[in-house]
Amino acid sequence: MSGDSDCTRTSPSAGSPSDNEFLPDRPKYVCSLSPDLITKAREQLQEKPEWRLRDVQALRDMVCKDYPSLGTCLDDAFLLRFLRARKFDYDRALQLLVNYHTCRRSWPEVFNNLKPSAIKPVLESGFVTVLPRLDPEGRHVVCIRPDRWTPSNYPITENIRAIYLTLEKLIQSEETQVNGIVILADYKGVSLSKASHFGPFVAKKVIGVLQDGFPIRIKAVNVINEPRIFKGIFAIIKPFLKEKIANRFFLHGCDLNSLHQNIPPVTLPEEYGGTSGKLDISAWNELLLASEEDFLHDFSQLVLPCDSSPHDMLSPYSMITLPKKPSATTVMTS
Repeated sequence: MSGDSDCTRTSPSAGSPSDNEFLPDRPKYVCSLSPDLITKAREQLQEKPEWRLRDVQALRDMVCKDYPSLGTCLDDAFLLRFLRARKFDYDRALQLLVNYHTCRRSWPEVFNNLKPSAIKPVLESGFVTVLPRLDPEGRHVVCIRPDRWTPSNYPITENIRAIYLTLEKLIQSEETQVNGIVILADYKGVSLSKASHFGPFVAKKVIGVLQDGFPIRIKAVNVINEPRIFKGIFAIIKPFLKEKIANRFFLHGCDLNSLHQNIPPVTLPEEYGGTSGKLDISAWNELLLASEEDFLHDFSQLVLPCDSSPHDMLSPYSMITLPKKPSATTVMTS
């Protein structure tokens, strides 16, 4: 569906949750959160179940009014991702949604033909996977191993595509929207020549996507086995990081005990001193590859409308800042 068709469709007022019943052609949202997670979302994300659909409709109305040619999906479940990522602050959720589309349109090398089958070699290499066990906070652990990449086989952008699709799959879960994720990055064996592929240009774009252009809450980045050159890599990355995100980086070196203070052994595979068996990438690869049709459907709704000018899109080096105006909700940090 296009943004125009959704926005010109008669919309109910945002007065009550029952308004969702008047949109028969849009999938009806059904909450899948447990009672504990509903409480957590209320306390940490300012999400009130009795106002949830009213908040979604308010964001939908803002999109239709301010960005009628955005070409975005306007389903309840999709918009909820952005509200949760910005603690139900309407203005910040709208900004995140616009940035999400801007990032996708400003980096065609990453986002064109983006589907699991297109990045199968990256998945098979083990560059990125998701551990089968959650951490004690109910968060998935995304494991990234740059040493599994051979630059002569494919460019670094293929790795970025694989990470992005992994996050897209994870964020489909309401539990992940509330709990966030943890990243485990193993830099064992990363040489200077390989690190040189991740220069300031790529670093700024990747951070722009993850920090300001994607509706996921990254709660910690645990770096293990980092070589001396990682100080140089982090020096490239740090200027682009917000202080809150920079403070969530934990450098453990070769100290597994230090890692276990952040991610307990029961969550980790044997390779990292854990007790959950050998690291197995096959289960995640099968799950992601089996989601091909889901991605084709979801991403087909995110095409740049033909009546949009390139000048309406953001530069790949910047994120949009919406005009300041009184927020419909109390401004909270994400």
